[in-house]
Amino acid sequence: MNLKTLCVTVFLLPAGLVAQQASLSSPPVNSVIDAKVDALMRQMTLDEKLGQMSQLFWDKTVSDDRIKKGELGSYLFLTDPHEINRVQHVAVEQSRLHIPLLIGFDVVHGFHTIFPVGLAQAASWDPALVEQVQAAAANEASASGVNWAFSPMVDIARDARWGRIVEGSGEDPYLGSVMAAARVRGFQGPYLGSAEHILACAKHFAGYGAPDGGRDYDSVYLPDVLLQNVYLPPFRAAIDAGVGCIMSGYIDVNDVPASGNSFLLQDILRKDWGYKGFVVSDAWAVYNLTAHGYARDPEDAARRGLLAGVNMDMGSDVYIQNLPKLLTDGKVTMAEIDDAVRPLLKAKFELGLFEHPYVDEAKAKAAISNPQHLELARVSAVKSAVLLRNEGNLLPLSKKLSSIAVIGPLADVQEAMEGSWSFLGDPKQVVSILDGIRNKLGSSTMVTYAEGAKIGRTDLAFLNPDVMDPDTDRKSDPAIEKAVETARHADVVVMVLGETDKMSGEYASRSSLDLSGKQDLLLRSVAATGKPVILLMINGRPLNITWASTHIPAILEAWFPGTQGGKAVADLLFGDANPSGKLPITWPRTVGQVPIYYNHNLTQVHEDSPKFASYYWDGPQAPLYRFGYGLSYTTFAYANLRLSSPKISRSESLEVTVDVTNTGKRSGDETVQLYTHQQWGSASRPVRELKLFQKISLTPGESKTVHFKLTGSDVSFWSPETRRRATEDSTYDVWVGGSSAATLHGEFQIQSAAPSASN
Repeated sequence: MNLKTLCVTVFLLPAGLVAQQASLSSPPVNSVIDAKVDALMRQMTLDEKLGQMSQLFWDKTVSDDRIKKGELGSYLFLTDPHEINRVQHVAVEQSRLHIPLLIGFDVVHGFHTIFPVGLAQAASWDPALVEQVQAAAANEASASGVNWAFSPMVDIARDARWGRIVEGSGEDPYLGSVMAAARVRGFQGPYLGSAEHILACAKHFAGYGAPDGGRDYDSVYLPDVLLQNVYLPPFRAAIDAGVGCIMSGYIDVNDVPASGNSFLLQDILRKDWGYKGFVVSDAWAVYNLTAHGYARDPEDAARRGLLAGVNMDMGSDVYIQNLPKLLTDGKVTMAEIDDAVRPLLKAKFELGLFEHPYVDEAKAKAAISNPQHLELARVSAVKSAVLLRNEGNLLPLSKKLSSIAVIGPLADVQEAMEGSWSFLGDPKQVVSILDGIRNKLGSSTMVTYAEGAKIGRTDLAFLNPDVMDPDTDRKSDPAIEKAVETARHADVVVMVLGETDKMSGEYASRSSLDLSGKQDLLLRSVAATGKPVILLMINGRPLNITWASTHIPAILEAWFPGTQGGKAVADLLFGDANPSGKLPITWPRTVGQVPIYYNHNLTQVHEDSPKFASYYWDGPQAPLYRFGYGLSYTTFAYANLRLSSPKISRSESLEVTVDVTNTGKRSGDETVQLYTHQQWGSASRPVRELKLFQKISLTPGESKTVHFKLTGSDVSFWSPETRRRATEDSTYDVWVGGSSAATLHGEFQIQSAAPSASN
């Protein structure tokens, strides 16, 4: 029997009800899979091909007829293992060609166990930890029958008003790239089809994080230099890590909708990068090419989406309803349809779905209640927190306090701790901040609580802090007055303020970064008591805490910390853990500074000409907290920056070493960061760019020499002059330290032996 006959025979036999997870014991061989795909496609009708290109939102009232006819390739938002097995049984046992379904879901920062949100994970600066987190999420999802995550979101975001900044890794293309690769590895494992792993999908291609005004879904205008040097690198890193799927975006990119944008999906993704996976649209994005005023009607939208390179339509059925007529009219070809279908089938083979389409429902229950995942959630929440201020070493607190007041609208909440995209998390299992503190201290310390103020997405009646009189204004609010009295009777106060989960995420952009409602009045009123106050932030973006940064002695950013957030925060507050997080974003003083980011270009003004400097006349130019910033309960000193050579060629590497010493009294982790600046070349380059980082652990008094290998390719960039990526001859600055404000400086040159084609 030849290979062709063997492949056809396999597809015509029912797969059998195999009670095991979709997985392969070893990576599949591409040539074998390609042969299977070709053999299968030769048997498929047009409707069956278009079915593979169609994904529907799960609705239990929908008939199974389309699955039986082979006219559906995927469901999304179906998570019940029993129902997943049932629809897979229909697809595998009752359809003509027995093609299993892809089951997709927004596994963004957890499945049942909810981990810290994406921005918080990036604040850990710990890609190994992030990989473990996504592997745990993949384990729970795959055990339940979900084999495809609509994650990671790798969009760079420089504007804190944008709600979806909470999902990504912040503003920096290098940190974003490292995190993108880690998340892909976590979801997919060593290869696509690895046991207990699932298909990852990097989104949203491309530029989605740069909408006008920080407004979700709004238009994006990006020159090529920004697109190539800032917004595309995390996608390229995800592809290099093997991501099997890319999601196209909703937005216009330079006036062409991303889901109909051939420049993005064909020229860059497939031609320049050679991407072989498939592209799925965001929900209804192909159909909504009509809403952009780009497509004439749904038929035109289907044509544009297909030709641009969108393999699968999410939700709208615009392909299956319109491509047959377009094919008949000669506006699309069967070859173009085949090219769209082939990667979809290949992904199903790579995932092992043809061999193992079903899951063991008993194992699913065990996977989503794995105690190791809860411990990982606690550890990741600890390592994601960023200590922003700690005057007088107020933190960590003593466990021997006689009384502590926990105050604020987010102190005794559960669902809000999970953040957005936590559909299957059980809020009842979430440990609140109040419960975390009470459990940590037991009965030996009196822990009192006051809500102090309401908070909600519609509670946007902001008070003007410039005319606020805490002593007078609070007396008109009984809840604030009660909070003040609670604070007066305590040794120390933990204020828990920020945002609810509904105030960050998709369609959750903000025109103001102020603390909503009366939170600012509450904070000032409690601070006026003179009691030591710790401000604990629960949020998904930088908020305006400029007043607090000079009036509140300790500020701890916990983000949306997830299921075990209360325990993690208590570990940090009372010294059972030492904060080690660093900001993955620049923290503005006011909304008037945004968009703000550390890796901006130099201007025409030299330092000796302050009159013509780029600045605001009514406030500081500097941010409140810089990218890469984060304190610890110990201190670190940097010394002896050394470069192995003052000059290298473009193909050579340079060793950069630095000595780091723990100069405090506690063990701690420090993220050592290396930044560069190209002093001259074919284009103006950012004042600093993160190129490498290492996270190290040091005991009190311990020193370590940290080694970095910096290559010529590390300082390459896409030049608007040459219109390609290259390393240029130039002089380069190097800084190493604990944030983007590092002062330890060195310098080297890149000089080729002979001029190259890129000059």
